[in-house]
Amino acid sequence: MKRRTWLLRVAVVTLIAGPVAIGAYVKSQQDCQQSLLNPFTFAYFRLVSRERVSSTSNIFKLQPAKPDDNRQVYESAWRTGIWSVMFKQPQLQIGRHYTPLPPVDQSEDEMLRFFIRRDPHGEMSRYLNGLSSGSKVEIRGPQIEFEISSDVRDILFIAGGTGIAPALQAAYTLLSRTSDTNKPRMHILWATRRREDCLGGSSNNNQTGAPRSSWLIGFFGTKPSSPAAVILEPPTSGAIVKQIESLQSQYPGQLTVRYFVDEENTFIGKDSILDFTNSESSQGSHHKKLILISGPEGFISYLAGPKVWARGRELQGPLQGVIKELDPKDWSVWKL
Repeated sequence: MKRRTWLLRVAVVTLIAGPVAIGAYVKSQQDCQQSLLNPFTFAYFRLVSRERVSSTSNIFKLQPAKPDDNRQVYESAWRTGIWSVMFKQPQLQIGRHYTPLPPVDQSEDEMLRFFIRRDPHGEMSRYLNGLSSGSKVEIRGPQIEFEISSDVRDILFIAGGTGIAPALQAAYTLLSRTSDTNKPRMHILWATRRREDCLGGSSNNNQTGAPRSSWLIGFFGTKPSSPAAVILEPPTSGAIVKQIESLQSQYPGQLTVRYFVDEENTFIGKDSILDFTNSESSQGSHHKKLILISGPEGFISYLAGPKVWARGRELQGPLQGVIKELDPKDWSVWKL
């Protein structure tokens, strides 16, 4: 009886103390969850909102889970060039890199925004789109994808789909260096499958290129059964186009954009590239000039040849494709 009484008392004490101990442990673990973005450990952010851009894509807004000051980290990355962070899917323990969009409101200087397409076959995409507002998200970075050196004055950026995110990064970094004696220029060729992705974006673009299938078909799905009507004057601009227009307003004459829409049968052709690379002001410049390409693998391969894996890492591979045929002697080419 005495032994049973002792065991009962131990059980009662355990039941009472257990929740307290567990609560203390959980709190201690939460206290260790830092929100200062760094390249070595995952920082904890919260999903603030998910803004619909189109039927297949959203802008995700994240902020640090705790009031850690990330502004210096962000500013250093923005000054350098194109950068990304890795998102972690905790159940499957997998990661994927996403490119932050440039800030649009200085009052949200702790916020990070991401243009992410919903891919029904992508584990990370399904995970992110299943999160509710306030959910914890683990990210690590920044990882510098490409440094835009201070001697660059002209950039041609060819973007496919969500590849517009690094294009906007490049524009933000390059144009922020504008001064009375330095007026860098950037031209974006943005190819999307649907008009809804670039709603409101317009350019005097009548070029359809050589008859062929779009490089976006293999990435986004099957080709539309028939071309959709061209929307000449949409009532409002989409979120991405608004950000482009904001940069154009801030730096008049320095940022130009041409939109190419798969369902409207407008595709990037050689003349679209040559219009900028052969422009008189570019020819007269002795500064560094870049052609940057970002988008689906097939898109990059068509334009500049595929990247290759060697010695356990991804390399640029030889220049091929459309740009190789154009032989841009004065331009450096980089595949993102």
